[in-house]
Amino acid sequence: MALIVVALVVILLRAWSTGEYAITPGNATNVAPLVTVTGLASDLTSDRIMLVDVYLQPLSELQFLWMHFQSHVQFVNADQLLDPGIPSSQLTSQGFLQMSDSQEYAEVAALRALGWTIPDTPTGAIITAVASNTPAAQAGLHVGDEITALNATPVVSSCSLLGSLVHVSPNTTVRVTLRRATFSAAGVLRRGALVSIKVKVAASPDANAKTGCAQFPTAGPSYIGVVPEDGLSYSLPGTISVNTTNIGGPSAGVAMTLTIIDKLSRGSLTGHHVIAATGTIDPHGNIGDVGGVAEKTIAVERAGAQYFFVPQVEVATARSVANSSLHIIGVTTLSQVLAELRKLGGAAPVALTAPH
Repeated sequence: MALIVVALVVILLRAWSTGEYAITPGNATNVAPLVTVTGLASDLTSDRIMLVDVYLQPLSELQFLWMHFQSHVQFVNADQLLDPGIPSSQLTSQGFLQMSDSQEYAEVAALRALGWTIPDTPTGAIITAVASNTPAAQAGLHVGDEITALNATPVVSSCSLLGSLVHVSPNTTVRVTLRRATFSAAGVLRRGALVSIKVKVAASPDANAKTGCAQFPTAGPSYIGVVPEDGLSYSLPGTISVNTTNIGGPSAGVAMTLTIIDKLSRGSLTGHHVIAATGTIDPHGNIGDVGGVAEKTIAVERAGAQYFFVPQVEVATARSVANSSLHIIGVTTLSQVLAELRKLGGAAPVALTAPH
C-alpha cells in the first residue's frame, strides 16, 4: 500500500509535465444574439447560424490516462499548438488576438460581400508571439502589442519591421515604439497610447531564413524575437460588434461573417435552415482550415444543426463522425458558402442600407 501511495504522489507532483492537451467537444452557439449593429439598417429577425468551439485542456499524467477512456477526444502536443520557442503561457493571449482579428475580418468580408467598398490603412506590425529568452521577451514585449516604429524608421507592416532591422548590428540597443495591448479576463483586446521601449537586438539564429517578404527575402543579421503580422485599420460604414466572451481562436470567422450578412440584408440567408460553420475568414472572403473539426462536428450534432459548413480540406474528418442527419458541406470561399445557401433556399444577400 505504501508503494502505491508513493507512486501516486510522484504522479501528482509531475501533474503538468506531459506537455499534452485534450481537445473535446465544446458548444454550438447561435451567433445572432451576440451581434450588435449601429449606424446601419439591420433585420430584426435573424437566422440561426451557429459558431462552434472546442475545449482545450492541458493534461496531467492522471488526466492523460483518464482521457484515454473517454469518447470524442483528440490529443495534441504543445509543439502542435505553438511555434518553436514560444512558451505555452502565450496560448490564451494568442487565442484572444486571433478572435479579435477574426471579428474584424468577418465585418470587412461581410460588408464587401454586400457591395461596400472598405478601404484599409497599414498601421504597424502586430506581435502574435514572443520567443523565450530573446531581446523582445527580456524587454517585456507582449502578444497583441503593435510596433509602429524602430528608432526613427516607421513600421507599417511585418515586412517593414524586418526591413528596419536589416541594417542594425547585433548587440545594438534600439528604441521600439508601440501601442501596448491588454486583454480583459473575457478576452477583449484594448490598445493604449504609444510608448517607447529600449530593446537590445541579438544576432539572428539563422540569418538566411526565408521571410516571405519580397524586398527582404532573408532574415538578416539581427532579430528581436517576435512573430509579427500586418496591422491594418479598416474604414467601416457603421459599428458592428460580436460578443465572444471567453472564446479564443480564429475558427468562428465564417459563422460570424454569415450572421453579419444576415443581419444587414433582407430575407432569410439560410432558407430558415439551422446551420453551423467553422473556418477562418480573411478580409477577402477566403476560408482557411481549423483544428478540432471532429469534436466540433459532435457539438454541432448535439445542437441540432442540419448543415455544417467546414473548410474543404476537412470534409473527410467531419463526415467520419457525423450522423446521417447532419449534412457536411466543404467550402473554400465566402462566395461559395453563399451559393450553397441559395441552393438550400436561402435568399441572395441584398443590403438594407445601400452600399457605396
